[in-house]
Amino acid sequence: MVWHAELALDYRVEAERCVARYHHSGPLRILQNLYPEGNSICQNVLVHPPGGLVGGDTLKLNITVGADAHGLVTTPGATRFYRSEGPVATQDTTLRLEAGARLEWLPLEAICYDACHAVNRVRLELAPGAQCLGWDITALGLPHAQLPFVKGSLEQHLEIPGIWLERGTLRADDQRLMNGPTGLDGHRCLATLFFASGSPWSRAEKEALLDSARTAIQGHSLAATAGATSPNGHTLVLRVLAPTVEPAMQLLRTVRKQWRAQAWQLAGADPRIWAM
Repeated sequence: MVWHAELALDYRVEAERCVARYHHSGPLRILQNLYPEGNSICQNVLVHPPGGLVGGDTLKLNITVGADAHGLVTTPGATRFYRSEGPVATQDTTLRLEAGARLEWLPLEAICYDACHAVNRVRLELAPGAQCLGWDITALGLPHAQLPFVKGSLEQHLEIPGIWLERGTLRADDQRLMNGPTGLDGHRCLATLFFASGSPWSRAEKEALLDSARTAIQGHSLAATAGATSPNGHTLVLRVLAPTVEPAMQLLRTVRKQWRAQAWQLAGADPRIWAM
């Protein structure tokens, strides 16, 4: 059976509280609104009951954050792109932030099973003063289970229209890309942490945030395959290659906490669902 699912999630400030409302079609839900940090930040867990995508499946997510609202979205587990005989499985996410809004987009990793054909797109639309702190983490195959990624493909797409675009196709049979020293060099996890602003970062803000990320990288086991940069005045990016998800996730969580504290003066507590 092929699944087509859509979910629209909308954050707004009402009576000094950030609230979330949503509507959906197909097997895509959010759990109840959670407020572990107080009424100003609404946290939600995105759930896809089938547990993964097969060829022909589509998931479409539209998340809007109203003026001065602050939402946080995560997942209870990995997204899974399963084996396909040819049709593509697609996850398409659009994040729209109005003036002064904040969003933390923190799904757990996407796992590409052997012989999958997948597309994973994330598009950000940021009004002046809006900021989005998020990540994209991909695991190719299941190394711990001795199930490597030897067939199939993944198209990845991260975009802020007119400002930032990262797009590429990973093909399992492209040995130069998968194993070459200028490609993944044998690593099977690639991760990107981004901090995007609708208004340009000041030079002082940008340098302070990059310095803290680079300090965290220097003390980490992935120091040789991680780096932080600013491709334009609106975007900060941390990129990581790792043999497996766990060390990459640990580094991204560390830098996410630091950036959150520096830019927003907020404690960096992890969403409660991650500890379950």
